Amino acid sequence: MGGTFDPIHFGHLIAAELARTRFTLDLVIFVPTGDPPHKRCRPVSPAEHRYAMAVLATADHPLFQVSRLEMDRPGPSFSVDTLEEIRRRLGPTVDLYFITGADAISDMLTWKDPQRLVDFCHWVAVSRPGYSLQDVEAKLGDFYRRHRERFHLLEVPGIAISSTDIRERVRNGQSIRYFVPEAVRLYIQKYALYQDGQISPKVR
Repeated sequence: MGGTFDPIHFGHLIAAELARTRFTLDLVIFVPTGDPPHKRCRPVSPAEHRYAMAVLATADHPLFQVSRLEMDRPGPSFSVDTLEEIRRRLGPTVDLYFITGADAISDMLTWKDPQRLVDFCHWVAVSRPGYSLQDVEAKLGDFYRRHRERFHLLEVPGIAISSTDIRERVRNGQSIRYFVPEAVRLYIQKYALYQDGQISPKVR
């Protein structure tokens, strides 16, 4: 499961668990992006913070792991490079499923080497607040239709949570309790994340 995870929240965890059960996955590996080239338009929290929050959020699930693969690799984080390394480590017989938001998958044609991306693995497009899963097919067009068997749409019911909204709530001093695991909420509070450099006692 790839993403910035800035911060990781219950929507990510529910999507991962639904994908795990629907596709009978043996393991879900969360891969926080190291240097995300698609997020240059806004500041991204340091990778170590995002990794630590992901570890805290997944610690109680025996089939969830968090990888430092992209964090420890220098340069921009490209999914095709990550998949190539995972394939090298796990071997050619393992079926790989890449879980991420439907909005992200819709932009796949702008990613590095999209043909190799679909050659490497299946793609699980998770529904996002305000985003229709049908938009994936509409935006990818012929590419989607040529590789239809590699794309899977996963509806996550009733979870309208986004990292963007959580960051905004923290900046505004609003509660994020029950948006994120309690350990993640306390981590955000401890390190005053999303406060634009200011420590605020109003994070709760």
